[in-house]
Amino acid sequence: MSPSVRHERRALLVLTSHSALGDTGKATGYTVSEAADPWKVFVEHGWDVHITTVAGGPAPEDALDLTDPTQAAWHSDPHIQRQMLAATAPAHVNSAIYDLIYFVGGHGAMWDFPDNHDLSVLAASIWEQGGVVAAVCHGPAALTTIRLHNGDLLVAGKKVAAFSNIEENAIGLQDVVPFLLADRLTEVGAKVSKGRKWKSHVVTDGKLVTGQNPASAAGVAEAAIAALS
Repeated sequence: MSPSVRHERRALLVLTSHSALGDTGKATGYTVSEAADPWKVFVEHGWDVHITTVAGGPAPEDALDLTDPTQAAWHSDPHIQRQMLAATAPAHVNSAIYDLIYFVGGHGAMWDFPDNHDLSVLAASIWEQGGVVAAVCHGPAALTTIRLHNGDLLVAGKKVAAFSNIEENAIGLQDVVPFLLADRLTEVGAKVSKGRKWKSHVVTDGKLVTGQNPASAAGVAEAAIAALS
């Protein structure tokens, strides 16, 4: 069925493949709640959810809490697990079948989301076919370098939310990450909106939907669905 006549909505979750937390010797990856929470929202709205990982194959996990029912459901869902094992890299994803691309956070995203040509092409294609670009927490690291086909940065002049400097300082990783995300977004022309520390803060600017921290993940999904209405 062609994208022009199909009725089912599809969301693509983008997960980092980066597993090293700088030079600390500690592991990182995608923050599991930031994938599980929006996944639940999309599924409850009748959407089909797919996964891509930057390098292909399973994504490294961070902050997994199996006592959380949503994370446990994500972790055990056979559809998600089959996709995770067989995840393709962005270069092999057909952008035409997606209504929405969602950049999941986790500190790993700070290393392999920016300056990724294939991610940029994929997101720009979904955006330019009328789809939504969404990101949460460190996921907006992708927005620092995503360019549209005319060469403009997608995020230039747009209002966004992202993991704040205050939050990065609070967990002591301000000197570990390759850059401070809120500062970099400002440098490339985005208008960064800061909410309260650790509280949900979601910003919609047309078909760009972003959230500040893990608490914002489900809200970004809800707002992204609304942005397509």
